Amino acid sequence: MKIIEIDNLSCHFQDGTLALNAINLSIEAGSFVLLAGRNGAGKTTLLRHLNGLIIPESGEVRLDGVAVTQDLARVRQRVGMVFQDADSQIVGETVYDDVAFGPENLCWPVKKIEARVTATLASMGMSELAENRPHTLSGGEKRRLAITGILVMNPEVIVLDEPFTNLDYPGTVQVLKTIADLHAEGRTIIITTHDIEKVFTLADRMVVMDQGCIVRDGSPLDVVYDIEPYGIRMPCALKAGSEVTAWAN
Repeated sequence: MKIIEIDNLSCHFQDGTLALNAINLSIEAGSFVLLAGRNGAGKTTLLRHLNGLIIPESGEVRLDGVAVTQDLARVRQRVGMVFQDADSQIVGETVYDDVAFGPENLCWPVKKIEARVTATLASMGMSELAENRPHTLSGGEKRRLAITGILVMNPEVIVLDEPFTNLDYPGTVQVLKTIADLHAEGRTIIITTHDIEKVFTLADRMVVMDQGCIVRDGSPLDVVYDIEPYGIRMPCALKAGSEVTAWAN
């Protein structure tokens, strides 16, 4: 079942440069999509259209067959976006307050907010940090907090823009496990990352963008050997294997 459908989506950057050029893309519910491309390819711009942070100049984005622009509040509950800079997404004075921010803005009943925030913190292993101030958290914990603040709304689609940026190894492992667990729960995952080898084995689809266009789309193993001309580094193990094969032949 298609959960997201994009038809002829185009838009420009503020300087007038074409950012997206007639994008056509559909995403199946429960899939794990790796969106790759060099800086400026249009990846983040495309992601921000999925929950109405950017309104289409032309074309349309639909969630379950309904145009995103028809009900932005509904879309932002069902499509949660985790930004590259976790600090920009954290607004609460404590971890608990930050997670409660979204439900409070939707005017949920107090008891519902308390129950949902407590349960979501527990599911993310962050209950012990509930009263901590966000600025005291590690990089990995901040990224997990940003994800928790999205999960409290129980979205069906999780969009992550460069989630491993500036994380050390323990932080990367924390976030990677969280993403894998979310997908195992049946959520649709859409992720951009320059470190594609971190999620390559988790993804069931790889979409490559260049100059605002989709230039490759298919299973990761079918696409990965064509990515380096588009400024994307092939995973080391696959590159080594292809070099050995070429030498042997």
